[in-house]
Amino acid sequence: MREYLLTLCITAAVTYLLTGPVRKFAIVAGAMPEIRARDVHREPTPRLGGIAMFFGLCAGLLVADHMTNLNEVFEKSNEPRALLSGAALIWLIGVLDDKFEIDALIKLGGQMIAAGVMVMQGLTILWLPIPGVGTVALTPWQGTLLTVALVVITINAVNFVDGLDGLASGMVCIAAAAFFMYAYRIWYSYGIEAAAPATLFSAILMGMCLGFLPHNMHPARIFMGDSGSMLIGLVLAAGAISVTGQVDPDVMNLFAGSERNTVHQMVPVYIPLLLPLTIIAVPAADLVLAIVRRTWRGQSPFAADRGHLHHRLLEIGHSHSRAVLIMYFWSALIGFGALAYSVNSASMWIVLGVVFLSAIGLALLLLPRFTPRAPMWAQAVVPPRYRRRGASAEEAPEPVAVVLEKAEEACDEQADGHRSPVTAAVAGVNGATAIGARSRFLDRRPSETSR
Repeated sequence: MREYLLTLCITAAVTYLLTGPVRKFAIVAGAMPEIRARDVHREPTPRLGGIAMFFGLCAGLLVADHMTNLNEVFEKSNEPRALLSGAALIWLIGVLDDKFEIDALIKLGGQMIAAGVMVMQGLTILWLPIPGVGTVALTPWQGTLLTVALVVITINAVNFVDGLDGLASGMVCIAAAAFFMYAYRIWYSYGIEAAAPATLFSAILMGMCLGFLPHNMHPARIFMGDSGSMLIGLVLAAGAISVTGQVDPDVMNLFAGSERNTVHQMVPVYIPLLLPLTIIAVPAADLVLAIVRRTWRGQSPFAADRGHLHHRLLEIGHSHSRAVLIMYFWSALIGFGALAYSVNSASMWIVLGVVFLSAIGLALLLLPRFTPRAPMWAQAVVPPRYRRRGASAEEAPEPVAVVLEKAEEACDEQADGHRSPVTAAVAGVNGATAIGARSRFLDRRPSETSR
């Protein structure tokens, strides 16, 4: 465990320290695209954060290769080299896309090639444990197609959810933590060395996300871009493929005792079929809904819009930070819920706990719909949005027309060379992240003296 934690810390440190210089490089290189209609941020922000994350991945693999216990992973398996090859290819495609905006079909082809490179070097699904059937060996073509499909789905699911500051890196970090605990249990408790690569991949992935997250929290100073989102999606898929297709269920010696005990003991073997799906359940649901929505409208499935889950959370009234935390909550609930069920599938308390937390999550989703009002004696200490109407005429919000008139007067004064404070609050707008009909920038008309 100490070797994995050290690898995680070094990966996080390298990623964190390199993100600042990468940000300056992105600004100089012009990797700061203009704000698009579907974007939530208000100012141009540099991309290419995936450069720091890729070098963090390289540092983590390099350090693990020189450790006594983790060195066996590189000697007995070719999976780390396969991961590095596929990651380098997908990272290069992402960097080019962040700078030059590559076509979506070209990116899809690059994702399939990166998955094929990993398959050629041995990182592929060899067999599947199917409930009621047992272990089913796959032909090379079946394993290749299933591996490529899982890699492409995971990469695009993570890429789709990368729409708010800190959302994708945080959700993938939560998923990697759940997968690390599962893979470490298979490796340590059952003594299966084939689970060691997946454990290492999960630890490095957590380090990449934790190192980049401080720079990416709202308001973000840099975005990971496609070079980062596709990279962490590929690493997440590589860990799932390693456990699902490389660990032989027969080695775990679970087929003993009664049939009921065998079913309960085989749950950790069946979980690899579900855990890779549960840890990307929220991004995958967003991906499926986006494809159905765009196809229904007669658009291309790759056409961008503002209908993602995080956009809808902002539209119903959640702030930027609250929307991100809600997405974190659901990712942790699904991922760690599946992990807890794999440890003890016969416990009813786990099911009840998941149901109770799901009810809390639904209440949080509907929170903006039910704005509580504070009692009269607490009107002076609560935020204005929780005060009763007419409680204080002096503190009542000004009409929109009055606010806009003041803004126009302020613009005229600035044009004449004078500065005055401008009231930017508008009733019904939730901070700087709300989606409304107002213009992003004030109409700055040139003055007569500047012509």
